[in-house]
Amino acid sequence: MSAAVSNSMFSIGHKKSVMAVPGRFLGYILSLSMAFSLVAAPAQARASSGGPKFAGIVVDARTGKVLYGEDPDGLRYPASLTKMMTLYMTFEALEAHRFSVDTLVPVSAHAAGQAPTKLGVRPGGKVTVDQAIRAIVTRSANDMATALGEMVAGGSEDRFAQMMTAKARALGMTRTTYRNANGLPNTAQMTTARDQARLGIALRQHFPQYYGYFSIRSFTFGKQYIGNHNHLVGTVPGVDGIKTGYTRAAGSNLATSVKIDGRSMVAVVLGGRTSAARDATMRKLVAEYLPKASRGGETNLISAVAPPPAPVAPVRSVPAVAAETSDVREVAGLGLPDSGPVPSARYEEASTSAYAGESARKRSAAEALETAMAGSPAAKRAAKSQRADSVDDVTTASTSGRDMSGWVIQIGASPSQKMALDLLQDAQDKGGRALRTAKPYTVAFNSNGSQVYRARFGGFDDQKAAVEACSALKKKGVSCWASAQ
Repeated sequence: MSAAVSNSMFSIGHKKSVMAVPGRFLGYILSLSMAFSLVAAPAQARASSGGPKFAGIVVDARTGKVLYGEDPDGLRYPASLTKMMTLYMTFEALEAHRFSVDTLVPVSAHAAGQAPTKLGVRPGGKVTVDQAIRAIVTRSANDMATALGEMVAGGSEDRFAQMMTAKARALGMTRTTYRNANGLPNTAQMTTARDQARLGIALRQHFPQYYGYFSIRSFTFGKQYIGNHNHLVGTVPGVDGIKTGYTRAAGSNLATSVKIDGRSMVAVVLGGRTSAARDATMRKLVAEYLPKASRGGETNLISAVAPPPAPVAPVRSVPAVAAETSDVREVAGLGLPDSGPVPSARYEEASTSAYAGESARKRSAAEALETAMAGSPAAKRAAKSQRADSVDDVTTASTSGRDMSGWVIQIGASPSQKMALDLLQDAQDKGGRALRTAKPYTVAFNSNGSQVYRARFGGFDDQKAAVEACSALKKKGVSCWASAQ
C-alpha cells in the first residue's frame, strides 16, 4: 500500500467521522487524523521540516529478498542501533569462550561517565556480562555498552570501534563506520538501513543461542525495574527484537525482527520524527509486508542481501563528540580479514589493527586498496596492480564455489585471493580433524568498486557438521560462522 494511497484513505475516514460525531469530539478526531497522516506521509514530506531524513527497508529473512526500500543505502546516524554490533561482538566472544555470561565486567570512569540513558554503575563497580547485555537490550544503557566494548577490546573503546568497523566489513556492511560502542553522537559514525538489516539477520543467523536476549520484556537491577524501550516486543505478534535508537541528529530509529507462521522478516526504520511515529510506521510495515514474506527454506542470508553497487568514499568528517577518536585511522572498508576473537594485544596499534598476524606484504596490499577507496586514481591503479600480483602467485588450489552445495563455513574476507587462501590455509592448519574433509575455496564479490574475496570451506553435508567444525575453529581462535549454501 503506497503512502499516497494510505494518506488518502485516512483523509476519507476523517471526513466521514466529522459528519458523524458531536462537535466536542472534533478536536480529538482531528489530532488523531493528523497523527495517522504523519505516519503515512512520504519520506520527502517528513524530511521537509529540516529534521532527520527517513530511510527504511524490509527484508525477507528466509530468502534475503528486499520487500520494501526507501533510500535504503543513504547514509544515516545509527544512534543506539550501534549497540547491535556491540552485542554481536560480545556474543562472538562468548561463543569463543573468552568469557562467560557470569564474568564480571569492570566499569571504568570513562564508561560510567557516558551520557544517559544508562544503568548508573559507579566507576570501579562491576556487573556480570548477563546484566550488561540485559541493560543494553532494555534500557539501551550507554555505560554498559562502553564497558562491554572496553572488556572485549582489552580496555580501549577506540580499539573496539576499529574492531566493530572491521567486523562490519566482514559482514558486508560496506557503508557503516563505528566510532564508539553505544551510538552517542559522532559525525563520523554512519550507517544505512540496508547495513542494519544485514546486521540484524547476522545476529539471528550466527547467534541463535543468544538471540533470545532481544525479546526480554523487562530487567531488574537492584531496586530498579527496567522495561524494554522496544514497545513492539510483546505487543505485535511475532516480533522478537531487535533494537531502538534515538539522538536528535539521527531521529528515532528501530530495527525489528519478526518470525511467525513460518514467515520471517527483518525491517529497519531510520529517521523517525518521534518514537511513536517510528513505532507506528514499523507496525504498518510489519502488517503490510509480513504476508508477502516466503515460507521457503533459508539461504545464505548475509550474502543474499546484496550490498549497494555504487562506490562511496569513507566518511572523514571530524567527530562532534568524543574528540579523542578523531585521530584514529579509518579502518579499511574493503572486507578486511575477519580478525575475530583474538587477544587484545593484536589491536594495540591503530595502524596495524586490521591486519594483525599478516605479513608486511599483505598489509601493504590492503593499505593500497584503502587508499584507493579514498578516490585517488593513481592509488586505484596501484591497488589493481597489487591485486593482480597477489593473484598471480597463488599456489593453493581453489574452487569457485559453484559446485558447492549443502552447508559452508566462512572465516573472513580479504582484498586479494592470495590473502583469502592464506586465511584458509591458516584455519586448516589449526582446524585439524574438524576440516579433514572440508574443501577450501574463495568467492569474489564487489565491495564499493573493489574486488574482495570471501574465504570459505564447503562440503559439509548438514548444519550439525558445519556448526561443529566452526566451533572447533573458534576454540583455536579462528572466527567463523556456518550457513547454508
